[in-house]
Amino acid sequence: MARFELLFYLLIPTLIFVHLFVAPYTKVEESFNIQATHDILVHGVPSENADQFFTSNYDHISFPGSVPRTFVGALVLSGLARPFVGFLTSQDQVQLLVRGILGGLNGLALIAFSRSVQRTFGTSAGIWYALFQASQFHVIYYASRTLPNMFAFFLSTLALRSLLNTSATPWSSTVVPKGYRLTLYLLTFAGVVFRSELAILVGTLTLYLFVTKRISIPQIILPAGLAGAAIGLLCTVSIDSFFWQSVPLWPEWIAFYYNTILGHSSDWGVSPWHHYFSNALPRLLLNPATYLLCIPVAVLNAATRQRALDLLIPIFSFVALYSFLPHKEWRFIIYVIPGLTAVAAAGASWIWTRRAKSAIYALLSLALVSSILLSFAASTTLLAISSLNYPGGEALHYLHTHYHPTTNTARINVYLDNLACQTGATRFLENHRGAETILDPLTMHDTLAKRVWTYDKTEDPSTLLDPSFWHKFDFVLAERPETVIGKWEIGYVVYGFSGVKVLRPGEGSGGVSVPDDGAVRDVHGGKAWADRVAVLWKELERVLRERVFRGWWVEVRMEPKINVLVK
Repeated sequence: MARFELLFYLLIPTLIFVHLFVAPYTKVEESFNIQATHDILVHGVPSENADQFFTSNYDHISFPGSVPRTFVGALVLSGLARPFVGFLTSQDQVQLLVRGILGGLNGLALIAFSRSVQRTFGTSAGIWYALFQASQFHVIYYASRTLPNMFAFFLSTLALRSLLNTSATPWSSTVVPKGYRLTLYLLTFAGVVFRSELAILVGTLTLYLFVTKRISIPQIILPAGLAGAAIGLLCTVSIDSFFWQSVPLWPEWIAFYYNTILGHSSDWGVSPWHHYFSNALPRLLLNPATYLLCIPVAVLNAATRQRALDLLIPIFSFVALYSFLPHKEWRFIIYVIPGLTAVAAAGASWIWTRRAKSAIYALLSLALVSSILLSFAASTTLLAISSLNYPGGEALHYLHTHYHPTTNTARINVYLDNLACQTGATRFLENHRGAETILDPLTMHDTLAKRVWTYDKTEDPSTLLDPSFWHKFDFVLAERPETVIGKWEIGYVVYGFSGVKVLRPGEGSGGVSVPDDGAVRDVHGGKAWADRVAVLWKELERVLRERVFRGWWVEVRMEPKINVLVK
């Protein structure tokens, strides 16, 4: 690989890590896998008395969720992270390590896919793919997040890579069938273990390849399908039956049955049939030039049409069929984005290589370059705003770094309310001093090393109305202080993102940044990340609004989210 091309490809993992460090905390959708990874990494896997061990140490017993989820991804992450824990100096860094490994794996998969785009459509297309992919927000931001979809994304991207490689390979009775088998095998395995919706993509891709006479039932379809299903079932059923202490257990089947057959997915909201096409795909691709200009060009151009259609037909068929399910989220179709971006890159390359032939191509090439720059700007803005959505993580981090007790209390009890747990307060961020764990060496330098921290996440309404329940706590992280019984002081308030508003010329702003008039009661000094971002946005408004944008501005609204209550 030429060094020049490598620089473009490295943009993808580099920006994944930038997004990780700017927004290091997690949301509720990621909670199962991040907590499961913590529990395996910190407490280990029991060899006896498993049921009792899991009840005492593992989060999924106390908070199982509506359906069980697989431990396969968490087991892999914890195994890959364990050798590196000894090189870290804080517990926060262990969470970054775990997420960084997942982000790195997805980044490597996308680099490998970039190489396949280069091989299939040319060097210029490979570079345009890297630029389009790196300037998209959702794939880069979520690549390191422990959603089940992002574990499946790693395998689905490698599957699409194998498909591209096969289409770019001269016919061989051994090489080409092997490539198709690998594609179907990886997608089947990912669907069985991580996300059942991939079964639809397996179906549309298999049907397309069969109808176009690329594959046969006995030579490719049956071996790939049976191998992917058998190995996937062996992995997930054996591992998850053990961790959930229920035999036999196949989490993805239970989730599919609960959400699709029983129809409970509608409990989370219903969207119109066209939502994926009219809303989700444009958001995921981000750059309008990809779907308004580049993909049509790739299809209309005879040199790229067939290979473009080999990706587009099964991909759009998958999205169309999946659109019949009433509940829709962009993460359910994120697997198709590398394929769509590859086709867009082929179209962009065709335009770019002809930029010197006519004024039209020159203007279109200039528009493409401008669209990339605008997409990077939009993605950076979305990153800054998204980083303000984790007040629970900010509050727990603040508590551990700013609390300096004046008493010799041996046990410090902390209560975390629902919003704190949903917006970043994970077990990785808790102080683990007490029982022996792999993280103990990271806290030996702490002045609180001899103290035991306990954390309570009780949600039962009747218990929360009992005054004696609150008496035992030293700190409370709560969205609404008035619901906490007893005499408490607000030691700190964590502000979070609450929307944007377009301001017209002459219209005053309000609530853009954290106020400096004492509304943020910080008894120890210092500012959280959300505060710094908000203050920076306010400074940009002062400098740019009148001089550059003639009075127009986008206001980032910040509101109190989590209160750190102190006795």
